Amino acid sequence: MSDWNSDDKPEWGDEPAAASQSGKRGKPNLPPETGRDWKLIEKLVLSLQSEQRKSRRWGIFFKFLTFGYLFLLVLLFRFPLGDSLEATTGKHTALVEINGLIAADELASADNIVGSLRNAFEADNSVAVVLRINSGGGSPVQSGYVYDEIQRLRGEYPDKKVYAVISDVGASGAYYIAAAADEIYADKASLVGSIGVVAGGFGFTDAMEKIGVERRLYTAGDNKAFLDPFSPEDGDEVAFWQDVLETTHQQFIDKVREGRGDRLSDDERLFSGLVWSGEQALELGLVDGLGSASHVARQVVGQEDLVDYSRRKSPFQDIVDQFGVSVGSGLANRLMEARFELR
Repeated sequence: MSDWNSDDKPEWGDEPAAASQSGKRGKPNLPPETGRDWKLIEKLVLSLQSEQRKSRRWGIFFKFLTFGYLFLLVLLFRFPLGDSLEATTGKHTALVEINGLIAADELASADNIVGSLRNAFEADNSVAVVLRINSGGGSPVQSGYVYDEIQRLRGEYPDKKVYAVISDVGASGAYYIAAAADEIYADKASLVGSIGVVAGGFGFTDAMEKIGVERRLYTAGDNKAFLDPFSPEDGDEVAFWQDVLETTHQQFIDKVREGRGDRLSDDERLFSGLVWSGEQALELGLVDGLGSASHVARQVVGQEDLVDYSRRKSPFQDIVDQFGVSVGSGLANRLMEARFELR
């Protein structure tokens, strides 16, 4: 008897007789549970393939995005927009901005201001230079550099006058710089003056005693720990430091007198560190008139077209600053260092 019994139902995996006789393979009869499993596996494989295609497309997109971002950064470093000059073909009044704190590591540093001034004076079509000032002051050293350079450029280009125009504030080191100009203008409500010097810091000795912290300081040199904020204040050190401030203050006064000459009044408060409105400053001889930068260009210089020669931060630097990279160091400087400023 044959192994194949036509009356028997085929077992799983066997082929029907008709299919065997014809020589063709038939589709195996799968149990219902196994068929569903295969369908699930098929759907899973198709789903994985679809996800892989999507992943590849997103990967390509983000690679192009990253490449574009890096390319933009390279362009900003190679050709910073902040250093570009406004192109002009005709006669114009050159403009140089002084904004914010005057310090070596700020936008209103002597290097940036002096570089802008040199470009403004050297330009063939500039007929005069306007310094537009909005600053409460800063480093006496940086201010002194700018003052001396303005005086030098005035001597080198005698036909080009310099006009300082104070907007909101022109005080302390900012007024130091303004005093080098041929004439100074301000708004009637501008804050002008503050001809003085200030240095400040903090003393932590009582706080250290309360929390039980002992100060251990080792130096070589009698004054190496001069005005240490964690040590008790020493009268001799304070007297010496006061003498330094008085000397710097006198340098400031001498420069203002040199720049303003007999236009200054004899008011004894003039160099006391007080600040005045633009209207009061006009009466005291600290300014020569009231008006804006455009007013000076139009009415005083006679050339109302203003071309900005100021150095500015690149867009990339603005982005970095917005992330607050320097917040921690700035706070530490305020707490730990004695700041020495014209104010």
